[in-house]
Amino acid sequence: MDRQHLIDRARKIMAEEFEVDIDRITDEAPLAETLDLDSLDIVDMVVLVEEHFGFKMTKEDLSCIRSFSDFYDVLERKSVK
Repeated sequence: MDRQHLIDRARKIMAEEFEVDIDRITDEAPLAETLDLDSLDIVDMVVLVEEHFGFKMTKEDLSCIRSFSDFYDVLERKSVK
């Protein structure tokens, strides 16, 4: 899966699941604030990634995610394995 397809898919999933206007999901937007994530929502996000992309995100993966661009980097890196 190429990066742009991965980004488009992730944006759509996150916008639908967290009921956010997809236009607010930009590369530099802060992920947690844009999606208004609390600790339970973060667990939901991890489950969504596993369901839709086929891998588990680790605490280390989550610790490096600030923006959506960071999130896409993790998805891309993990999906290559």
